[in-house]
Amino acid sequence: MIIYRCEDSLEGIMTGIYRVYEDKTPVENAALSLDEEQMLFSEERYVEPDAGRARKTASYLQQKFGEDDYATICHALASDRKDKAQAVFRTVASGIEKKTDPGRLFDNLADEYVNAAFRLARATIRELDHLLGFTRFRELNNGILYAQIEPSADLLVPLMEHFCGRLGPERFLIYDIKRKKAGIHIGGSDWYLRQGEIFPVESSEEECEYSELFRCFCRKISIEERKNLNLQRSMLPLHFRTFMTEFAQNGQISR
Repeated sequence: MIIYRCEDSLEGIMTGIYRVYEDKTPVENAALSLDEEQMLFSEERYVEPDAGRARKTASYLQQKFGEDDYATICHALASDRKDKAQAVFRTVASGIEKKTDPGRLFDNLADEYVNAAFRLARATIRELDHLLGFTRFRELNNGILYAQIEPSADLLVPLMEHFCGRLGPERFLIYDIKRKKAGIHIGGSDWYLRQGEIFPVESSEEECEYSELFRCFCRKISIEERKNLNLQRSMLPLHFRTFMTEFAQNGQISR
């Protein structure tokens, strides 16, 4: 068995898939791994992320399986699960071997790898749908809109693309605390990623006033007799509430 050790990123895993075929390693004798766990009787090959190889792999997968299946692959690879690289690799390899038609890559859910990749993608899409509704922005003293997120999956890119369309002329920043990276939008359609810590931020006075009014509104419209905490947690899981204005404690949003 040959273990290809990849970086936990879309570019790193796409490069790993390219390397397997570049080395002409039989699929059944190859595995993609994101951790350093040692396996007996195996050969290890460390894969350096390569933008060119990754682009070639991505372009091939898009042409071979279609845009929808490629999007599902990307959603699966955005997961925080360590088994995602092998699941996607074996799913893709099976599709190539069987000459699967575009849009049919994830039809065979009886296959353990196809099933695993599909489940990872579905969980990522569900979390993204939640974030699109639960992400809260606040205005800083410099006029920039600022939001914090801490998702399980790496969803900063699709989240930025969504809000660039919704907040076109605005300057805003979304910071992923878990991965310590930010998406920065400077107006229009231009935005970029920045890796690293974000310095402490302070809301503007007007933002503090409107935030308190919003919390007051949420309290006033609630009906105590019809409170259903189990249903609330089902519709709005607790871990999404950390950075939501309406759940701030004493007017302060966590972190």
